[in-house]
Amino acid sequence: MAVDELQAIIQRCQILEEADFKGEDFSLFQVAGQKCLEDGYAAQLLEVIQNEKNKVIIKNMGWNLISPLVRCIFMYKQEDDKREHCLKILDQLAQLCNPKELFLGLLEQIEQASGEQACQTVMLLLQPLQTVLLKLQNKKAYSLGLSLAMIMNQLTPLPVPYTKQQIQEDKLGLCQCCNAVVDFTKPFVNEVIKNMEKSSEYNDMELKEELLKFCMKCLKYPLLTAQLEQLEGIEEHPFRHFATEIIVSAVKINCNVCKSSGNQEFADIERKNSADSLACLSYLMFVQHFGIDCFPMVFSPSYLLQCNMTHIEVLLKSCLLRMEDNSLLHQYLELRDFINVPQDLVKVMTLCPIEHLRKKSLHILQLFIDKFDTEGKYTLFRCLLKTSNHAGVEGYIIKNIKDQIHLSLTRACDNIWFTGHHLISLLDLVLLLPEGAETDLLQNSDRIMASLNLLRYLVIKDCESDNQTGVWTTLAKIEQNFLKPLHVGLNMSKAHYEAEIKNKKENRRVCSVTVSGEKMPAMTTEMQLQVLHSALFTFDLIESVLARVEELIEVKIKAVMDENNVKT
Repeated sequence: MAVDELQAIIQRCQILEEADFKGEDFSLFQVAGQKCLEDGYAAQLLEVIQNEKNKVIIKNMGWNLISPLVRCIFMYKQEDDKREHCLKILDQLAQLCNPKELFLGLLEQIEQASGEQACQTVMLLLQPLQTVLLKLQNKKAYSLGLSLAMIMNQLTPLPVPYTKQQIQEDKLGLCQCCNAVVDFTKPFVNEVIKNMEKSSEYNDMELKEELLKFCMKCLKYPLLTAQLEQLEGIEEHPFRHFATEIIVSAVKINCNVCKSSGNQEFADIERKNSADSLACLSYLMFVQHFGIDCFPMVFSPSYLLQCNMTHIEVLLKSCLLRMEDNSLLHQYLELRDFINVPQDLVKVMTLCPIEHLRKKSLHILQLFIDKFDTEGKYTLFRCLLKTSNHAGVEGYIIKNIKDQIHLSLTRACDNIWFTGHHLISLLDLVLLLPEGAETDLLQNSDRIMASLNLLRYLVIKDCESDNQTGVWTTLAKIEQNFLKPLHVGLNMSKAHYEAEIKNKKENRRVCSVTVSGEKMPAMTTEMQLQVLHSALFTFDLIESVLARVEELIEVKIKAVMDENNVKT
């Protein structure tokens, strides 16, 4: 009988000193204890473990029972008394065993768990693992980090529940497990906070770093992809609760966690973790307001915006890069957010005083454009041309239109959106001067040059006989709305600036000069002349391209007329 075998081994070991225990004793104890569990004698095994006389034996050998104990716990049903006895044995082992040996045994069980049992195993072993870690002194931070890393390795392959039904069912136990892990870390978080309160010079970075690394991992998984909106019928949303706990812990440990740039204490941790985590943290705090009450409100709104711009970029870029080009359906633009995002990016591009953020916004805008199908690109171009109110942005959009026309003309595919009547409708927005001949040509030079380059491309690539783009059909309108007013505007602008140059040279102030919509600031005469000559150079450049476009149109029309004459 298994219990008799165990008692025999116990009696033999009771008369031995701790130092005299041999490898054979460990093996016999493990086999006998395992057999007791498997044969249903968990109650008798519990009595042996609780016997004060066996304290030294259990301290040294008890950790060997962890593996069979875990198997038996999952084998028995919830209401089975044997399962309850096994759980009490687990609790006793956590109290009595050598912490170092038991720690390794518990981690081994977590590592071996997989699939549907991963969360259940983690939740089962969290309490004894916490008990053991709190006993460790010298290696506490290292052991905690090892434990949390092992736990996250087991959880990250699991799919994150997203729908209301999935969250309520919690089939794999991930929702429950995540919150259990947060509770598991609380004694260690409290220890760090307590020590920081005792001394402002508290610099035990190891425990802080391990806890912050865990928080950053949680922000990437599961929170980056989790559904965090409040769902009707779910009183306490598990992921919302989890997010709050993680952020509160992170902020209490390091109040500068959101202001990671330039924060030396956080620099090493940031380098080792994905920027996605910090972007998620920023979103959860400043959009969802999780844990915002714990955040020190000493930073100005403009400074917080500057810090968060990087995180906004990361979130957008991360989402966009996961998608293939041309895969986003145009119907998404019916949703307000899909129109608001590019318009907000344009505002950053044109209004933000920080150069690298303007460049990043431009890069993300192009990524955003690339992901839409052709009808989506067409719709987006029309929207941005109407709303951007910035010549540089309009010039950039016109260049994108030219690229799409080029793809339509060079690929063997029927693209109705950048040829024919759809394109003509789009060209009506492109090939015109906003205020006719009185348009500020200098301020609108980027748009005008892009429009002229587009028209030049259309005239060269699209033969009048083919007229795939429809440009030859609408040429009279283009001349009336764009080319003729541009001629008049150039003559007026050049005369105005030439007169001002003459006045400057003669030191007379007759004409007031406005450059790009703003009066020129106080400058030396030489500096003002330099600006005025630069404006004239821009006008000459526009005039040169305009002349080339008109020349190409004339040559093409003459060639067609000659061809018709030959035929007749």
